[in-house]
Formats: sequence, C-alpha cells, structure tokens
Amino acid sequence: MVEHEKYMQRCIELAELGLGNVSPNPMVGAVVVLDDKIIGEGYHQKYGEAHAEVNAINQVVSKFTDYSELLKKSTIYVSLEPCAHYGKTPPCTDLIIRCQIPKVVVGCRDPFEQVNGKGIDKLKDAGIEVITGMLEKECQWLNRRFFTRVEKQRPYIILKWAQTEDGFFAPDDNSQHWITGMESRKLVHQWRSEEDAVLVGKNTVAIDNPQLNVRFGPGKSPKRVIIDRKLELDPNLNIFDQSVETLIFNEIKTDIAGKNKYIGLEDFERYVPQYILFQLYLQDIQSVIIEGGAYTLNTFIEAGLWDEARIFTGKTHLKKGIKAPILTGKTAGEFTSGTDKLVILVNG
Repeated sequence: MVEHEKYMQRCIELAELGLGNVSPNPMVGAVVVLDDKIIGEGYHQKYGEAHAEVNAINQVVSKFTDYSELLKKSTIYVSLEPCAHYGKTPPCTDLIIRCQIPKVVVGCRDPFEQVNGKGIDKLKDAGIEVITGMLEKECQWLNRRFFTRVEKQRPYIILKWAQTEDGFFAPDDNSQHWITGMESRKLVHQWRSEEDAVLVGKNTVAIDNPQLNVRFGPGKSPKRVIIDRKLELDPNLNIFDQSVETLIFNEIKTDIAGKNKYIGLEDFERYVPQYILFQLYLQDIQSVIIEGGAYTLNTFIEAGLWDEARIFTGKTHLKKGIKAPILTGKTAGEFTSGTDKLVILVNG
C-alpha cells in the first residue's frame, strides 16, 4: 500500500501542473510503473487536449522500442477514474484495454454522470485488476473545483480579503488604503491565474479602478465578473478595457459589446448570489475568487455560498472604517506572506 501511495502522490503532483489550464475539465495525473520504476508519466495539460493516461502511455511508447511488451506487464496509476465516454477526446479506458495493461490504480471516482463508475466497470469487464480509493481524500481535494461544479451545479467559490490588525476592511470615506505588502499582492495575482473568474462589486470598481489581471505573475488573467445593478460605473474604467471577457450583472439590460457581456437579472432583491452563480455555471466557469468589497463578500457569506476563504491580516491599524467580514470555518492552513498573516478556511 505504501508503494501505491508513493505513485499516487506523484500523480497528484503531475495533475497540479494543469491548474488554471484545463477547466472545466478536472486535473489528472498518471504514471506507468514497471518493476517499481516509473517508465512513463503525464498529466492533462490543456482543455480539449490529450488526457493524462494518453500522455503517460505515449511517453512509454516514445522511450522504448519494446513498449508493447512493457505495457502488458505494467501498472498505471491515475488520480481520477479513467473516462469511458467520447468527449473532446476518445475514452481513456479503451486505450488502457487496447494496450493490455493488467492493473489500474485509481485515486477517486469521477462524479460526472457519464463516467461515475462506468470507467472502472469497463476496465474490470475487460479482465483488468482495478484498485480504487488510493489517497482518495487527497485526490478529491485536488479536484474540489470540478467536484463542486458537477455535484452542486455552481462554481467553486473562494473568498479573498485583507483586513487590518484591528479588524477593518477599508476606510469608510471611499479612499484607498493598502493593507497588505507586495508579497501578498503577488500571491493574489498567482491565485487569479489559477481560477476561471474573479468577482467584485460596483463600489470596489468605482473606488479602486482595478484591472483584476495577473500583471504581477505568470499565467492567464481570469474572466472578470462585476455586479453593477443600475449600470452606474464609468465606461472608461479599467474593467471595460476589452482585455478579457467581462460579465456585468445588472437589472437593466442583456447585451454584448465586444468582450463585455451584460447579463440582466430580473430580481435584484432576492437570491442574487444564487442567480449569478447559476449563470456562471451555465458558462462553464468552474471556479470564482470573490475579492470584494465587504458588502459583496457578506452577501455570499450570508447565503452560505462559499467553499474556501483566504484572509490576509496586515500590520496596519485603521481604528475606524468598514468592518471586515466575520467568518467561521475549519482552518486549513496558517501562513506568513511577507509581513502579513494568511489564514485559509474551508466551509464545513
């Protein structure tokens, strides 16, 4: 079992390399092992391209002239159940069966209806030994965004904010006040590159004129989601610069202007977070990081619609201002970021 865990951990490490590039697909890693040695490995690198199992097997094919005989004696480890249906690519189960790999070790089942046990059953029906549940919790956590979208029909929600040491979110005079240092700002830009969308309310846009991009780090900028009920924001603000797709939720119109998409909600009095998240789900947005302001964050908190919270506490004091949101959850980690403290909470 220790041997199995070692190779499954490698699958997880490989899968994480796809973060930010494979949504709405899951992140998956695979390794092919023969005689306690990895002879091929791969991961799902980009949405619509080859899956992890294909890349791992192809590496064996490219490295060894006798690949066919080697695969017939090997074990393939996969962090997520191999697919059994035709999507953007053919079923991975068919490739494993065709290569006559005798044993498959799976991290966790795929909750997607077209897979969910069907891949495992197909392999077993072909006479392949299948071991399931290897580092299952770790594999499920790896794909928490994917699991949330499939099981709850909404994106995975990450709340992010910074607060002063005395518990304030921002000044109450609409002025800007940096709470965190440059290390934390760079980290936030890295996080943005890992998620599908970043969401803020009207006041944050009006006061800070943010770009909501990843200029302090590598990777792609996320889609931008803005809540502007009465469409009061100045069209010359950075968020309307057409650099990335921007969704503006409002009660006035539904329209498209280049990359700016106006989505009208009929009822802005009730269930606004639910309506917004359902629309994002329909557009294959698998994860969203909500960066503010305090009213917007509290709206999602009060609705119970959050999965993870990343809270910075800076060394500064405001003594008065807008109070930071109060959240209870399970502590998943505590870290330092420059001179700032970072606490990560999970819901439930």
